Amino acid sequence: MTSDLLALDAIVSRYAARGGAPGICYGIVRDGELVHARGVGERFGGGPAPDADTVFRIASMTKSFTASAVLLLRDEGKLALDDPAATYVPELAGWAPPVPDAARVTIRHLLTMTAGFPTDDPWGDRQQGLPLDAFSRLLAAGVSVNWAPGTRFEYSNLGYAILGLVVTAASGVPYADFVRSRLLEPLGMTRTGFEASGFPADGLALGYRRGLGGWEDVPFDPHGAFAPMGGIFSCVRDLARWVTGFASALPPGGAVGGAVGGAVAGRHPVAAASRREMQLPQVVIPSGRGYPLPGSPAGGPGAYGLGLFIDEDPGLGRTISHSGGYPGFGANMRWHPATGTGVIALGNGTYAPMTQLTSVLLEVLVPRRAAVYQVALAPGLAGRSPDAPANDAPAGGPWPETLAARKAVAHLLFTVASRAPDDPVSGELFAAAPLPEALFPEALFTENMALDRPYAERAHDIALLRDRIGVFADDVDRPFEHDTPAHCRWFLAGEHGQVVQAQIQLSPQRPPRVQSLMLAIPPADDSPLARTLDSVVGWMNSGSASWPESVPVALGVDVPLLARRLRMAATWTGIVRTGAYRAGDGAASVTVELAGEHAAAILALSVDSASGALRGADVTL
Repeated sequence: MTSDLLALDAIVSRYAARGGAPGICYGIVRDGELVHARGVGERFGGGPAPDADTVFRIASMTKSFTASAVLLLRDEGKLALDDPAATYVPELAGWAPPVPDAARVTIRHLLTMTAGFPTDDPWGDRQQGLPLDAFSRLLAAGVSVNWAPGTRFEYSNLGYAILGLVVTAASGVPYADFVRSRLLEPLGMTRTGFEASGFPADGLALGYRRGLGGWEDVPFDPHGAFAPMGGIFSCVRDLARWVTGFASALPPGGAVGGAVGGAVAGRHPVAAASRREMQLPQVVIPSGRGYPLPGSPAGGPGAYGLGLFIDEDPGLGRTISHSGGYPGFGANMRWHPATGTGVIALGNGTYAPMTQLTSVLLEVLVPRRAAVYQVALAPGLAGRSPDAPANDAPAGGPWPETLAARKAVAHLLFTVASRAPDDPVSGELFAAAPLPEALFPEALFTENMALDRPYAERAHDIALLRDRIGVFADDVDRPFEHDTPAHCRWFLAGEHGQVVQAQIQLSPQRPPRVQSLMLAIPPADDSPLARTLDSVVGWMNSGSASWPESVPVALGVDVPLLARRLRMAATWTGIVRTGAYRAGDGAASVTVELAGEHAAAILALSVDSASGALRGADVTL
């Protein structure tokens, strides 16, 4: 951990040297605790570096607090998410629908940014201090819309400002007082609030913009009607509690987050189920959106929840985040639910790009391969022995039955392989029919297994696998992977050096049984599939722009598009070498890991099994 922290400090120092903000403070959350915090630069001109208690404006990260307030009121029965917003904000009652059959704006639409409003950065930022009576007049006059409510996501500060009025109306308490008394105080967030004047001057980071002469002060806007979208001030230490509150809710039962959430999870005013609901995708974010998203990492997230962004990263898995960009400040919080690891970064420069910083830091803390292996995998199960007892899996990890089934299937694979004929291609599909039938017992496998692929053919697959990779055993260097509690993926290492993937999926029956067994079969040496794979990988490593003549392509394949896609991947990975086989039938298809100089990728190819002509290719980074 110490070496990780030194590496993180160096990254932050280099990032700060780019000049995006006079000062930056960041923190790392693990196991429900703030395990590290460091500041660089100045919290104000000529002042000390910020620390974990230095207060910054966190801007749009405030939206997660507003959404939490709404969910808290929902859980208390004081509102419903599908209530018309006009029930609580009468000024909306006179709005004409954008089209005759449009739905009325609901609280859910406001939470998910699907009310139809046009995105309003940076206009919304400058409405922070708008008096409530002026906001009432603005709403009563009507607003412009881009979309019918409930049909499309578009980032909206206005929607969250309206939610502040909903909170006030439903609770009978001014929005800021409700957030303070029902969220901040129960969580012990003593250095979080809505007014800069509420904090000691020496503990407050001042905001700056870069002018022609260097850094210039940006005065604080007063507290007003748009505070629910971006008005909160906080510090790294308090935000560590906030992040822990969300991480502790995943997965249900606390196998990862809940077990490490400690006192914060135990006294959180918002129910764990509601905190999970906030972190689930509610609406897809359209591609090519053309407007800023304060929570998005590089490449953008795929969905918005309730006050939070959700990103499905092919390497890290799911990450949750929100950030804030504002005159004078930039902020981001991001966490990895599978491991309970979180990162917070605050800067005191206008729209300081903290999102990129937290993305890089989280990738250092949660290496991509480890993250993939550990998604939904309870602590202590990664790399466990196949002989480990199956009934000690914590909640949220694989079912005990999944681990037991994996062990039984692994035994089956080794047994069939040891009895297989020396030449599985000669037509001897286990002539003694009772042999494969006896090895696929009804107590272990569902009835569809024999219907989907006869057991004799499955036995032939196992024999073919042994023929391609030699005598094999579980790869002890790669831990089991579990996409869900009913799923297991593991790897087999052959005596010739190849590694292949095996995976099972259990049924929803009680007790569950194996309903799917998949084995990756590598291509035979010097087969058309093997030659095509070698040629494509060699071309990716060559840097050539021209498609290689050694790789014939089937009719209908868009070669220029295919070449661009593979070249882009090669630019990202650097020189690659093939690794474990993830899927494939050994004749017409193969999916293989590529280990690169800079990044890993997965390459999938399909070919004509006779000629080797390429039918399709895809690469995932």
